[in-house]
Amino acid sequence: MASIGLFARLGNLWQGFLSLWISDQEKKHPEIAYENAINSMVEKYSGLKRATAALIRRREDLEARLATATRELAQVAADLETAVATNQDDLALVLIQKKQQLEQETNELRAELELAMKEADSAKSSILQVQGEIKKLKAEKDQMMARLRSAEAKLRISEQLEGLSVEADVKALENVREHIKNTVAESNLNKELADTSLDARLAGLRQQTGDVTARSELERLKAARAAATQGQKKTL
Repeated sequence: MASIGLFARLGNLWQGFLSLWISDQEKKHPEIAYENAINSMVEKYSGLKRATAALIRRREDLEARLATATRELAQVAADLETAVATNQDDLALVLIQKKQQLEQETNELRAELELAMKEADSAKSSILQVQGEIKKLKAEKDQMMARLRSAEAKLRISEQLEGLSVEADVKALENVREHIKNTVAESNLNKELADTSLDARLAGLRQQTGDVTARSELERLKAARAAATQGQKKTL
């Protein structure tokens, strides 16, 4: 008994693991879950069609039997009237019994037919309901799968955006900017230092000295020219 209980518990545990695995797979592949549900409903729909066909077949059979019994009852009733009118009492007694049997049979057939008609109508309603559920489920599958694909695409875009190292790129660019600014500053500093260095001042002074010497030479030449011109005038 203990072994049977252990095997039963192990069986339940295995079924539990299997159910969890199936549920996990359906979450990963929801289209499979929808297809399984749709296929299950289609199978149910096919079974309902077969059962409904059998009910309709029974209803038609009852209708045919009731029609036959009704015609036979009418014929027996007419024969009974003739037997009574012709004083054939022995035949009349037989026909009365036959009529009573047919009346009971037609009543039973009529009751069975009424029930068969209700069952057939109920089965047809069930078929239409299941058919509508199948269409609804297919439409839901298309809609939900489209929403899922859209959500997955949004997630992929979001993950790609999060994966971009924008901050690192901006930081690298900022480092380049700082390097350029530092280089320009160093260049300007070198120019400023060059302008204020002793060599630069000496070069400027030599340029000024050259200007002064050139101006003195120009004045000397002008004076000599003027003196020569004056001497020529005195000679004349």
